[in-house]
Amino acid sequence: MTDLPDIHGVCPPQFAAVKDAFAANFTDAPEGLNEQGARFSVRMGGETVIDLWGGSADAAGTVPFGERTLTPVFSTGKAVMALLIATCVERGLLDYEATVASYWPAFGQAGKDQITVAQMMSHQAGLPGFDTPEDPAIWFDREATLARLCAQAPMWAPGTASGYSPIVIGYLAGELFRIVDGRTMGTALREDFPGLDLWIGLPEAEHDRVAQMRKPAKATNLGEIDAIKKAAFLDRGSSPGGRGSTEWRMIEIPSANLHGTAPDLARIVGILADGGAFEGRPVLSPEVLAAATRERIHGQDRVLPYEMSWAAGFTRNAGLNIFGTNPDAVGHCGWGGSCVFADPAKGLSAAYVMTRQSPHLIGDPRAQRLIRALYGAL
Repeated sequence: MTDLPDIHGVCPPQFAAVKDAFAANFTDAPEGLNEQGARFSVRMGGETVIDLWGGSADAAGTVPFGERTLTPVFSTGKAVMALLIATCVERGLLDYEATVASYWPAFGQAGKDQITVAQMMSHQAGLPGFDTPEDPAIWFDREATLARLCAQAPMWAPGTASGYSPIVIGYLAGELFRIVDGRTMGTALREDFPGLDLWIGLPEAEHDRVAQMRKPAKATNLGEIDAIKKAAFLDRGSSPGGRGSTEWRMIEIPSANLHGTAPDLARIVGILADGGAFEGRPVLSPEVLAAATRERIHGQDRVLPYEMSWAAGFTRNAGLNIFGTNPDAVGHCGWGGSCVFADPAKGLSAAYVMTRQSPHLIGDPRAQRLIRALYGAL
């Protein structure tokens, strides 16, 4: 047991069990993963109904975790990445069923010419990482990274299975977006959704607001290791390195380094719960919303040790039951425990961020405790 910090924010009496669960995560968390600093936000009907935060933003416990604290959410940002691709489909700039090479000819090298946009976004392209070890600094050179990936052959037959791509998908989706839209994803996020405290590529002037993360105490269980899993997670160069946290925060990796707040993650992903509208402004038509969130492949993933149901960039809840009770809920989880999701049947979206990371790839038990309490109160 640890001391309970002050819990701040709003939580109506109907959801008292959610506040209790949030507090319990600081003092008696599952698996001993007591929170250091965390925030949980829920939107329903276009309004924030729950927004709780507490703890500290630094390891020493001297800086309070506050309303303006930014948290790196790693792969949770893939939900925002997928939304930005969907906006291109909405505007007629992309078609999920068209080949990536029809927009980006260089991508079609080495047997990748028939991979569709939907297959790439649902991790079916056979590109979980580099197929041979690389200098981790290559990720800081966008053009070198893209040239390397364009020349690489798929590690399995595209379209036959999913194999989660932790980092690569952000470079591929980001470049496809840039080709058809003309802007980077980070720029589009700021310009098309002004006022959101969400950043793909964080300016140095904002770095003082970033919470200090506490890495997992043990390694993630990936199951039996093979060349595909090594490429995704374990080989030298499977993730960026060698340049320090300042440079990592400033570059744009839509799949891995979004920084933001839980309320604004819930706001933007609320588009998926609110019929394609962002706070009343139409963003996605019903047709594009359905195309973005429908199942593209379902089966044993070749990287993650789970049977996965993938949409066009979103994790679908079917079979996992990590985003409430609706199998058609969609969202994404991030390294260490963060998550965001939308449940259109309930008209709600929710986001959880934290500073103490767990080894869980999906379904962090602290987030699950909060989500169970939320659905129990509905």
